[in-house]
Amino acid sequence: QVQVVESGGGLVQPGGSLRLSCAATGNIFDIYAMAWYRQGSGKERELVAEVTIYESTNYADSVKGRFTVSRDKSKNTLYLQMDSLKPEDTAVYYCNADRVRRLDLTYYSGDFWGQGTQVTVSS
Repeated sequence: QVQVVESGGGLVQPGGSLRLSCAATGNIFDIYAMAWYRQGSGKERELVAEVTIYESTNYADSVKGRFTVSRDKSKNTLYLQMDSLKPEDTAVYYCNADRVRRLDLTYYSGDFWGQGTQVTVSS
């Protein structure tokens, strides 16, 4: 199976920075796409940023120019550098691993989620 664990959340002042990390472990050959989602209080979960195995990236309009997503394919890790943080970035941030292949090159059905890490932007 696959386990996904996020870390790096916390409390930061507006204008500050945080770096989130995510590690996927288990029976993994590769992961096609890894992504960060977030869910604010009373809001639906939304895509923040994603990066494919070909290093193609996609960002939500609300974070473009402020957040940078990256991954280390050899370690199945994902990062999110968040700069110029705003109070509206406050949310639980979740890591997602999609289209994961086992060591025998077969695909898992479904994707995998971490438990989430809280990011709070407040003075």
